[in-house]
Amino acid sequence: MIFAANAVELLAFLFIALMGLLFLVAVGLFLADRLQTGDAIRRNYPVLGRFRYLFTTLGEFFRQYFFAMDREEMPFNRAQRDWVSRASTGESNTVAFGSTRSLSVPGTAIFVNAPFPPLNDQYAKTEPMLIGPTARQPYLAPSFFNISGMSYGAISKPAVEALSRGAKEANVWLNTGEGALSPMHLEGGCDIVFQIGTAKYGVRDENGLLDDDKLRALAAHETIRMFEIKIAQGAKPGKGGILPGAKITPEIARIRHIPMGQDSLSPNRHPEVHNYDELLDMIAHVREVTGKPVGIKTVVGSEEAFRAFFDVMVARGADSAPDFITLDGGEGGTGAAPMPLIDLVGMSVREALPLVANIRDEHGLKDRVRLIASGKLINPGDVAWALAAGADFVTSARGFMFALGCIQALKCNKNTCPTGITTHDPHLQKGLVVERKYIRVARYARGLIDEVETIAHSVGVAEPRQMRRRHVRIVQADGSSIPMNEILPSYSPVAET
Repeated sequence: MIFAANAVELLAFLFIALMGLLFLVAVGLFLADRLQTGDAIRRNYPVLGRFRYLFTTLGEFFRQYFFAMDREEMPFNRAQRDWVSRASTGESNTVAFGSTRSLSVPGTAIFVNAPFPPLNDQYAKTEPMLIGPTARQPYLAPSFFNISGMSYGAISKPAVEALSRGAKEANVWLNTGEGALSPMHLEGGCDIVFQIGTAKYGVRDENGLLDDDKLRALAAHETIRMFEIKIAQGAKPGKGGILPGAKITPEIARIRHIPMGQDSLSPNRHPEVHNYDELLDMIAHVREVTGKPVGIKTVVGSEEAFRAFFDVMVARGADSAPDFITLDGGEGGTGAAPMPLIDLVGMSVREALPLVANIRDEHGLKDRVRLIASGKLINPGDVAWALAAGADFVTSARGFMFALGCIQALKCNKNTCPTGITTHDPHLQKGLVVERKYIRVARYARGLIDEVETIAHSVGVAEPRQMRRRHVRIVQADGSSIPMNEILPSYSPVAET
């Protein structure tokens, strides 16, 4: 009984002490809020005003998990993310009862099934496609779906390792992004596209210009198949790359040849390129030095600008043209960019791709210049649409981030990514186990390719790139649908076949 009484007294004492502590904390917060002058809500409503900011911070997470419908979220909704998750984990992507997708939303793409599609033993299979026929070492690319540019720095060491190994497993290429070549890119032995950003990380001399010796050293790697000169990126056209100082490690600083402790800002364009002639000169120079296909990555701002670009190509001759053009849409993603550029600048890939495909074909360069579509194309329907609209290849970054385990926490620029993908915090990186994640990367790539082939088989073609705009109908505002080739006719001297 004495022990029980003492225990009750102890608990009472602890309770009173806790209440006293909470009272002192509340008084302290009250005084701090009342005396500060920078926040009107906290000054007028001490302590209680803090809950507004707590709920605002937690709101995006509550909406994602409890309130948003499957197809409501941005930039990617739950249905899109769940498809990637099921594909990357090897689960069946068959569903029951019916689609949750509204087919009355304007802009929705509906594929036209053939009345007599090929039998199953005539299944639509992907054929390799040649890029850079005039280069000394052309590239026969095995897959129409590949991994878009994600720099080491923007993403973590284990993320790059998993992507490299997964790309090799799925037989797709991996774009380095503008952060130069790291040992992790080479680890998996996959095909690599080396991106030359405006800062020219990895191939720059002391003046920030191209270093031919470094270009030759990179080209000596058998697995580096192509070089991509980055002109603009969808999420921030007109502004160079941004790597926050908090994300720069000694290894990243060494690979990029940049200082520690300060933001790494790339120029908004290549300083030595002032016009299309000089851009073609740069392409020709890199192709001559490396012997490998060279293309550009850019964002469409207007039809007139691209017509002028192709006019210059034709005037100089087809051999001067880039071997490929990667079209990034204004809806493209990034690790860090100003909101006005993310929201307001650059044409959507949905508008840009058919436009540029027509301009290319009109100039007689269909078999010379390959088009690569990029920008929010992460599910089979999106990729199939792009191929039908005129793309030769599709690349994705965020789709593969979801395959790695991204939960769309929107912390890419803060070095606090909870999944270890975009952080260099060793503790957080432990959550990304390369041996498990690279398998997810490969499964996602193979799963998407397989389902695009399923769509191609349904519309009645033998290879996904044989899909045409007539195979897609676009839903209009009144709920009806119109064939895409009537809305955006393909260029042809004769009727589309």
